[in-house]
Amino acid sequence: MPRVKRGTKRRARRKKILERASGYFLTKSKLYRAAQQAVERGLMFAYSGRKQKKRQFRSSGSSASAPPPARMASATASSSAA
Repeated sequence: MPRVKRGTKRRARRKKILERASGYFLTKSKLYRAAQQAVERGLMFAYSGRKQKKRQFRSSGSSASAPPPARMASATASSSAA
C-alpha cells in the first residue's frame, strides 16, 4: 500500500480552525494549537449559551419577553383631539 501524506486534508482542516479563530487575541488567531483550543472552548460556551438562552426564555414567560401590542394611529389621534 502506498504511504498517505495528508497534505490537502491537513491544510483544509487547519485552515477551517484558523478561520473560525479569526479575531481572537494574539496567538489564538495565528498558531494552530492555540487556535484549536480557543475554538473548542468557544464552541462549548456557545452550546451551553444556547441552552441557557432557552432556559431563561422559558422561565421569564413568553408574554413577558414579547413586545407590547402596537396601537392604532387613528384611535390615538381621535382620543387626543376630543
